[in-house]
Amino acid sequence: MSATTSTRAAGAVALALAVALAGCGREEAAPAPEANAATADARQAPPDPEPAEPVKLEDVSEITSTYVIGISYAPSAEQYPGLAAAMAEYAEEARQELMEAVEARSARSGVDPSEAMYDLSLAFSEVLVTPNVVAYAADGSTYTGGAHSIPLVARFVWLPPQRRMLTAERLVPEPEGWGPIAEYVRERLSEQLGERLADADADPVDRDGQQRTGREMIEQGTSGGAEDFAAFEPLAGERGRLSGLRFVFPPYQVAPYSEGMQAVEVPAPVLLPSVAPELQVLFEGGEGADAAGVSGAVAAESS
Repeated sequence: MSATTSTRAAGAVALALAVALAGCGREEAAPAPEANAATADARQAPPDPEPAEPVKLEDVSEITSTYVIGISYAPSAEQYPGLAAAMAEYAEEARQELMEAVEARSARSGVDPSEAMYDLSLAFSEVLVTPNVVAYAADGSTYTGGAHSIPLVARFVWLPPQRRMLTAERLVPEPEGWGPIAEYVRERLSEQLGERLADADADPVDRDGQQRTGREMIEQGTSGGAEDFAAFEPLAGERGRLSGLRFVFPPYQVAPYSEGMQAVEVPAPVLLPSVAPELQVLFEGGEGADAAGVSGAVAAESS
């Protein structure tokens, strides 16, 4: 064998070894199959089941000698069948509860003309409509006896590209993720409580007692994780993203009935550390597509 041939052979061997070693390096750096599968599952969550038939949201008005029902919808919600079905189901459940109370009262003692009429009043309204997120509010009350009506407060947030409802459990999938969000909300609610008491003309001793009671209600009403933060509204930000969420709390949850519904706006920087990775693209400062391409990125994740 000539020196030239030996040199070429040695070079070929060296090149083969270099390629093999480089290939080994790439294999070691590649993510584990389990990690790839988990990421794919998270970003390709299936859409929510859609109703077999189109959902028609029709206002309801019923007036009888024993009860009154008034339900009004936002017609624009019909273009999202899954969302419309959820709204109609919520209204129907409220109506059924009222009718059960009406029947129970009639079976118990008949109808006393002096008794207050039972009633259900519920209105759905449009909160936000964007290509990536739409939201509707349900507000009302039902009266089936007692000192006052029972408030009805619900929020429906729909992601059109994914065809999925954005629930508190999906927003923050890890229970411990609610900790910093709850802490922020409690601070803001405590500030609001202090402002209300400062404006009230009350004895200092009474004010101190009301403050202690108020803080206890706030603590109890925000320590249950996703269940306590089920009602929220998206806040429109710049270039198609969300600047944060407004969490709403019905009477009795974090304040007395007389104080009405309470609300706290939580900015995106507070939310993002807890938000599911595949949903961070929806928020300002979240990882994902450029703000101008948010819709395309979300759609791609669901395809």
